[in-house]
Formats: sequence, structure tokens, C-alpha cells
Amino acid sequence: MIALDCDDCFATWRNQARRLLGHGVDPAEVTWNQGPMGDLLAAVAPLPDGPGPFRARIPASLLAQLEQAGRYRGEQRWNLLYEVLWRVAHGDRTAMLAGDRLGSELQRRIRQVGREAHHLHAFVRFVPLPARLAEHLQLDLVAYHEPAHDVLDSAAGHFVDRLGRQRWLIATPREGIRFDGQTLDYHRQCPEDWRQWARNAEDPEAELWLTYYRHTFNPARLNPDALRQHLPERFWRHLPEGPLIPELVGQARHGKQRDGQAWEVAQQAGKRIRKAEG
Repeated sequence: MIALDCDDCFATWRNQARRLLGHGVDPAEVTWNQGPMGDLLAAVAPLPDGPGPFRARIPASLLAQLEQAGRYRGEQRWNLLYEVLWRVAHGDRTAMLAGDRLGSELQRRIRQVGREAHHLHAFVRFVPLPARLAEHLQLDLVAYHEPAHDVLDSAAGHFVDRLGRQRWLIATPREGIRFDGQTLDYHRQCPEDWRQWARNAEDPEAELWLTYYRHTFNPARLNPDALRQHLPERFWRHLPEGPLIPELVGQARHGKQRDGQAWEVAQQAGKRIRKAEG
């Protein structure tokens, strides 16, 4: 068996897959290592040299799907893509479709990657840097985010459109991207200083935002399941209001939801308002 490592890079995987396909290497005869242990049963065998005799016409739509699915972090990340590619290259295009076993998993991964891009757009919170530090770092805004999949480079263009010429940085545990007002600078391995700037930045308006969030929280309309579906708990620790959410949910369950109003409002003079029944 041929054991390969593409360093979780789609371009590297594509070149490897093209060579394997050209030499007729069956998916059962190749694996891509994931993690330090890799595939313990895979014997070391070299990648075939040069292009092979087999030539296949691959739909452009499939390459786009494979690239999107390649951003998914999970088991058999690259093996699945090669299985799909192999079948389509040999005339079986059902491997691209949701009704097929492989196609169903391919489409599921594409949806998960798209959802993670939406999370990036919705839950990244930029922190403005003080003027002196901003001038020193040549940055106006910094943010730290922990995406579940490798979506940063493909999804960050959203902020170029939204933030105009402002200079910003998004750091993650793996990737990092910086915009200087004109061009994007993407790193597959986030520089450590970028990560430190983003994680240690203090938001001067955080207290004002927390006060606003606390007082506009509506316990009568709280649906914890819907909250966690639209705002997964893994993002809470990197949001300013994150530490408040468990407290507010707990208070809603122990009285506030019954009254339909915040405790601070209920303590003010005047007629007590209760949540309507039915």
C-alpha cells in the first residue's frame, strides 16, 4: 500500500491524486496519513513517477466539490475524495450525488464546511486596538476564532467587503489571515505573534456591550436548544457575552422565564407584569 501525506493541502493532494489516477492505482491501494500514527498497516511505497498512461475527463463541478469537501477535518479526509474521483474518472458519476453512499458523505461534508463558513462570518468578533498599538502593528482590528474546518482562507473575503480599507487580522489555532487595507496575507500555519495579538487584545467597549446584552436579554423567549443550534457552545468562550450566557439561561429557568422580564426590571416600582398564559 502507498502511504502519502499531503499536509492537509488540497493542491498537494490533487497533484498526488492525478498521478495515482494516471497510473491506475486503486483507492484500496493508497492511504493518506492523518495524525502522528498514520496508517500502521501501510507499507512505505513511493508515489509513481510522472504522469501515467490513463487519461480521464474530470468535470469542473467535481473538482470544485472536492476542493470544498477537502476543507472538512475528519476521518478518511483525503481517502474519500480519491474514492469519489476514481469512480467518476471511470465513468460512474453517481459518486457525486447525494443518493450514492460516497456521494452522500461528500455532500454532507460540503454542507458542514459551508455551515462553518457561516459561523466564521457570524461569530468572529473584532477588537479595536488602541491608536498607539494600532500604528505600531499596522493593524486596526484583531480577532481570534476556532473553526472546526479549514475555512479561513476561503471565507475571509467576506470581511474585505464589509470592513473596507480597515486593517485587520484573524488568528486561529491553525491558520491566520491579515488584511493591510489592500491585499490579504494568508498563512496555513498562523504566526505565533499574530495569535498572541488576537488572544490578548482587550476590548475597551466590552463592558458597555455586556451591560446592553444583559438588559436586552428576553427570558420569556429563550429556547436553549435553538440557542445552542444557532450559537454552538464552542464559540461562547471567544465571545464577549459568552460568560454571561450560562448565567442568563440559568436565571431564565429559575424564575425570569415565568415572569417574562429581567429581574432588574421586575424590582422597579409599578405593577408587576406576568407572562400571559396560553
